[in-house]
Amino acid sequence: MPIDGERGVGYLLRDPVFLPPMALSLTELEALNLGMAIVREVADAELQVAAKTLLAKVGEHASNRRRAPKSWGFGVYEFKPARAGFRHMPLLRRAIRDRLKLRITYLSLDDIPSTRIIRPLQTEYWGQVWTATAWCEWRGDFRAFRIDRIEVCEATDKTFHPETGKTLDDYLALVAERMAKDAGQP
Repeated sequence: MPIDGERGVGYLLRDPVFLPPMALSLTELEALNLGMAIVREVADAELQVAAKTLLAKVGEHASNRRRAPKSWGFGVYEFKPARAGFRHMPLLRRAIRDRLKLRITYLSLDDIPSTRIIRPLQTEYWGQVWTATAWCEWRGDFRAFRIDRIEVCEATDKTFHPETGKTLDDYLALVAERMAKDAGQP
């Protein structure tokens, strides 16, 4: 890891982080290429650029070893429904990383707007739409918001810390419990 230090100042971890050399199988390279092709179509502009540069780096290394074919045989085309709401993705991703509370104006499926303060926990892609799972402070419960139905999304000046009952792990445990109950398991 690239670490700089200076007496009286301290230590600093510098970007970029370099991964140790790794050997990828042809199938792993194929999976990576498919994933990045999808990211180039269904993600926001920042992630699209990152996918392109990542593939260029991996492709250059793989072609030096003559492991990568000229074409992986994937055709990934525009996902128009998924593009709605991309304007909010960079802020949502940053808020998840930095644990920032967001103020959103959300339009329900009945077209009724509401303003909420949320703690975003993760985003999910469902093939046609993106959702953001969050702790909704207004409802005092977990909610999954369709990102294309968020009209306004802005950072507040407040951060949040993991609290028992309000974390992604708590949400996932709740979902697993509900699924087990629906399947008739104790």
